[in-house]
Amino acid sequence: VLEAVEDMLPGIGERTAQADAERRLPDATVKEIANSGVMRLLQPKAFGGYEANPVAFYEAVLAIAERCGSTAWVTGVVGIHNWQLGLYDEKLQQEIWGENQDTWTSSSYMPGGKLKRVPGGFELTGRWSFSSGSDHCRWVILGALEMHEDGPPTTYNVVVPRTDYVVEDVWHTVGLRGTGSNDIVIDGAFVPDYRALTKTQVYTNDAPGRTLNTSPLFGMPFTTLFPSAITSPVIGMAKGLIDLALEYQGTRVSRAHGKMLDADPYSVAALGGAASIVDACRRQLLGNIGDIYETLMAGGTPTTDQRSTARRDQVLGTVRCVAAIDDIYDRQGAAVIREDHPMARFWRDAHTAKHHTINTNERTLHSWAHNAMGLGPSESIV
Repeated sequence: VLEAVEDMLPGIGERTAQADAERRLPDATVKEIANSGVMRLLQPKAFGGYEANPVAFYEAVLAIAERCGSTAWVTGVVGIHNWQLGLYDEKLQQEIWGENQDTWTSSSYMPGGKLKRVPGGFELTGRWSFSSGSDHCRWVILGALEMHEDGPPTTYNVVVPRTDYVVEDVWHTVGLRGTGSNDIVIDGAFVPDYRALTKTQVYTNDAPGRTLNTSPLFGMPFTTLFPSAITSPVIGMAKGLIDLALEYQGTRVSRAHGKMLDADPYSVAALGGAASIVDACRRQLLGNIGDIYETLMAGGTPTTDQRSTARRDQVLGTVRCVAAIDDIYDRQGAAVIREDHPMARFWRDAHTAKHHTINTNERTLHSWAHNAMGLGPSESIV
């Protein structure tokens, strides 16, 4: 699969401007992603997936991000859904993949909808934003609340087919334009019980799909996998921008000073520092995921310390890589501020990615320290 991903990178790079202009991934890119097998890496074997080491999945996302941030974002987020769907009842998995094992599912986890209990399931109404890749998906995972008179609401992740929702084209943004992260609108759709899991079931892996999907892969924490799918594109984009800057500074002559830019020791040194930061973030992200997966493969249970550390390094991976992008981009001169310049696109896309709620770093760092002091994590996304 990683070789197939490598082969499709030139085409993805050539279509970045098209993705931005169309505000969705080009059909040719979607076809190449499906043919590469990257979306099946975390998918259940019972439905054509590979149940691979998750490190391979993130290596693929990192590589794609070096060419196109939007494509990597959709690959990461939608690819994780194929893992999450393995937690649901086998009946739902059959509905999604029974006829087409390359079916994609988008999401919007913020609870933008309300669930009303009805015989056999729920009635769902609401509006959700930021559903990346929704134009190319036939199902969607949505956060929704079931209200109770005598206590706090229960948060669910419900799965809904394309026939029961509308995708509203609202995606006009500074960056990640090609992700097509549009709104989902539903008015009174029926959701059978087997298409619903509580957030607690998703976070603890205590779900009916584990009866069918017994691989250690499905013991991986959602709270590690999904945040890492948000940060890995940022790390890859930082690497992509640095690669462009290395080539650019090696040949560029300053119009103001008439000197080759490689003679500027400060800018050259900055490239070395930024490359080290990005490489460290990559190693931490892949290392933490690999460490948790190895624990599961050995028959163990990931510890709170492992999960908390993975979350800490994930959120700082975003912070550090965006800072590295800023430092290098600021040193490239006026030519790179053109909207169509690839460095400008990386800069826009990385800053947009940083705005995802999963990247609220102070809360996560507090939680890690709280746990390290023996008091347990202070946030639920661990």
